[in-house]
Amino acid sequence: MDVKTDENAGENPNPENLGSEEGMLRSNSRLKSIGSLSGKNMLVKGTGSFSSKDMFFRADQIDLKSLDVQLEKHLSRVWSRNMEANRPKEEWEIDLAKLDLRYLVARGTYGTVYRATYDSQDVAVKLLDWGEDGMSTTAETAALRASFQQEVAVWHKLDHPNVTKFVGASMGTSNLKVPSESLTSLPSRACCVVVEYLPGTLKKFLYSNRKKKLALKIVIQLALDLSRGLSYLHSQNIVHRDVKAENMLLDAHRNLKIADFGVARVEAQNPQDMTGETGTLGYMAPEVLDGKPYNRKCDVYSFGVCLWEIYCCDLPYPDLSFAEVSSAVVRQNLRPDIPRCCPSSVANIMKKCWDANPEKRPNMNEVVSLLEAIDASKGGGMIPEGQGGGCFCFAPARGP
Repeated sequence: MDVKTDENAGENPNPENLGSEEGMLRSNSRLKSIGSLSGKNMLVKGTGSFSSKDMFFRADQIDLKSLDVQLEKHLSRVWSRNMEANRPKEEWEIDLAKLDLRYLVARGTYGTVYRATYDSQDVAVKLLDWGEDGMSTTAETAALRASFQQEVAVWHKLDHPNVTKFVGASMGTSNLKVPSESLTSLPSRACCVVVEYLPGTLKKFLYSNRKKKLALKIVIQLALDLSRGLSYLHSQNIVHRDVKAENMLLDAHRNLKIADFGVARVEAQNPQDMTGETGTLGYMAPEVLDGKPYNRKCDVYSFGVCLWEIYCCDLPYPDLSFAEVSSAVVRQNLRPDIPRCCPSSVANIMKKCWDANPEKRPNMNEVVSLLEAIDASKGGGMIPEGQGGGCFCFAPARGP
């Protein structure tokens, strides 16, 4: 920092009485309120304590481009707040004063999930960063906004026992109080989706049973819950597009509910309008992996893989890379190995659901009927209920 000493340091001289260059610098000091400038760009009068009115800057060292960027951000935030204040409220918007975030549950690339209470109800809050604080490009920010609006537009209309209950949402949650230990700073215009809180995921439940496996009646109960939920979504012309164990939640009574509508969308009338690799490796239908048009039958394929996963309490293709799975599923008809102990009624549903031809796959309401027809009272799972040990169906055959 350059320091100038002046006998009149305590005075407040008129810029007109200074030299032309110094007067210009003094008047430019007002720019500091818009953006921060480094100390090396300042000329400060006086050697003791001084006030902001005694500062001036060297014009040749002012970063005008940086000031323009910061001014634009400042004006954008002011404009956003004004728009937020004047915007009519949607029917699904919540009162943030009633929302109390308690602690962090999970963190993703753009979303953070908290456990919270809303109007005395136990809820989960998905906080989505719209990327308006310089961390995302304009295109990425637009995609995040669209994702949020898409999720809310789908979710708030749904009402089914096997679909996670939507509580509400909020846009522009700058006043939201976030637990200090989980997030250092809240983006100026984050948004949130509030849903009923459920304690566990299907994936975690299956992993906890990976050694002892599940009784057939539990397999069928979970499969029926998932199939009924998907059948309901399809009846509303909604394709989930990311059906997997991780996106299925379980309540305290092991009832399954479909969650995470971040990539769900209303089914297009023209299948050509629905393309792109949307989903998760291992669950994605061949037509999705191949970038071809698809419809609700991609969810049916994913359900078939989930049914296998529920029965086996295992992951599909754990040792293969994305490229290997993509190529093998599309070109070599790769599917998970069905264990020898699996009842033919269950195995046949798996095979029908993951048929390479989408037109040959059943609708989800047909799958519900097929599952309801299975008699699980006599056992038939990978292990009889109440017995220890594990299944050796995947073990190589012994003897000659």
